[in-house]
Amino acid sequence: MPEPVSPALRAISDAVLAVASQLSVDEVLQRLVDSARELAGARYAALGIPDGSGGFRRFLVAGMSDDLIEAMGPLPRTHGMLAAVLHADGAYLTDDIHRDPRFRGWWPSEHPDMRSFLGVPIVARDEVIGAFYLTDKQGATCFVDGDREIIELLAAHAAIAITNARLYERSRELSILSERNRLALELHDAVTQKLFSLNLAAESAATLLTRDGAQAQHQLDRVRSLSREALDELRALILGLRPPDLEHDGLEGALRKEVAMVSRVHAIDVELSASAVPELGAQRDAEVLRIANEAVHNAVRHAAARHVTVDLHGGGDALLALEVSDDGHGFEPGDPELRSRHLGLTSMEERARELGAKLEIRSAPGEGTTVRLDVDSR
Repeated sequence: MPEPVSPALRAISDAVLAVASQLSVDEVLQRLVDSARELAGARYAALGIPDGSGGFRRFLVAGMSDDLIEAMGPLPRTHGMLAAVLHADGAYLTDDIHRDPRFRGWWPSEHPDMRSFLGVPIVARDEVIGAFYLTDKQGATCFVDGDREIIELLAAHAAIAITNARLYERSRELSILSERNRLALELHDAVTQKLFSLNLAAESAATLLTRDGAQAQHQLDRVRSLSREALDELRALILGLRPPDLEHDGLEGALRKEVAMVSRVHAIDVELSASAVPELGAQRDAEVLRIANEAVHNAVRHAAARHVTVDLHGGGDALLALEVSDDGHGFEPGDPELRSRHLGLTSMEERARELGAKLEIRSAPGEGTTVRLDVDSR
């Protein structure tokens, strides 16, 4: 008969599962600091991640009420004992933090008094990227080596969570940059060209005004027409900048609006068919919509497609299937040079991984492209 799992090992296991789960970054870190407090038997615990500028990017606490946290004011700075742990070679224990020369009453007036202290740096690739801070050992006057060892084990898993958080935030930054570049190109191609034609028509009308009234009138009519078209395209692009209202429109409705905007702005045929679309939840719907948008815009921007089909349906082998096909000039999906110039492919693959979905890109030069996403239930 197997021996029962100790509460300490169970808490470590729960924390590791939290790191590997789909919880948000702050939820994962809060789970870790709650586990640290429980494992060490501390009255208070905190997990700090420095921002490199003398402050903390994140500072999560356990054992304090919301009212107390609010009363203490803004996030602490990286000085005193907080900084000492971030620059230490290992863990630091003391039965009375007040006796340490690095302690100079660095907390605000509302801060509870603390004596026993355990600080453990969180290290990733020989770099201290954060620290656990635990104070007031309950039922004893100080923390012991056993507490240090188990918090050091937890810190190793916290390093994984924080590193993943950094990678996640970086991928988001790249996605935002890619989206800004896409919108800039659309403004340049769809609107600048129209305004250039508008300017030429106005100059022609001015030249013809005294020589050929009929031709001048024709050019002025063209000015009015081009100005209306440019205004319509600007409105469509501005609407495209607004976040999709998935709560109101649902995935299918939001995708229909996006398809209509792309078709109108670029004057190409984008056809959407949808059936039995399930509700995946706001976050997963948003990821599917972004992948669909990326695939459609790739077809328009890079493939010179004249016809794009978007198929969105539920049922079958997957909970939800999305397929975007175009008749553009195609490409070699594995070409590293192409991937270095166009982050859209990598962005779609990263989003698919976050969804736990399967993404397939089928293309060849001269044969168009098909992007297929299969989202399983989970």
